[in-house]
Parts: sequence; C-alpha cells; structure tokens
Amino acid sequence: MLERRTSHEDLIDHLVRTTPLHRGEAVRVVLDVLAYFDETTEEFVRRRHRELQAKGLVNNEIFERIGEELPHRAVAPAGLSQRQLRRIVYG
Repeated sequence: MLERRTSHEDLIDHLVRTTPLHRGEAVRVVLDVLAYFDETTEEFVRRRHRELQAKGLVNNEIFERIGEELPHRAVAPAGLSQRQLRRIVYG
C-alpha cells in the first residue's frame, strides 16, 4: 500500500536533512510557519496590539508600530490608517 504524503512532506524532508530537527519538530515548525502566514490582517493587528500592550506601550505607539509593520507582511494589505487599526481592535 502506498504511503499518503501531505503537500508539505518535501519541505519537512528537506528540514530533517538540512537541520538538526527531528521529524516531529520539523512538522511543528512547518505548521507554525503556515499558521503565521495564514493569519488575516485583522488577526495580526489584534495579536500585535495585545503583545505591544503587554510590553507597556500606549495605543498611539502601538498603532504607529503596527502601521509600520503591516507593509512587511508576506501578503501586505492596503495601507490602513490608525483609525482603521483602532476599529479592528475595538470594533
């Protein structure tokens, strides 16, 4: 019987061959990276707001930083104003 391979098996095999990661670790890394890049703009804004708030930053600093980070995402969204960022976080 043929072993069923997921679409990311080649990447996982590559990581196991080229890094000190064991197969289970490589699978977790691939899934974590995919989840990171699957994050919507709204999810990213909310997550970063919580993270930066936990570091003691105030909203003006937080929204400025998030606005600077967004264009560097893998799939950058259209530019969002601080008002639009606030709406994502606070509704």
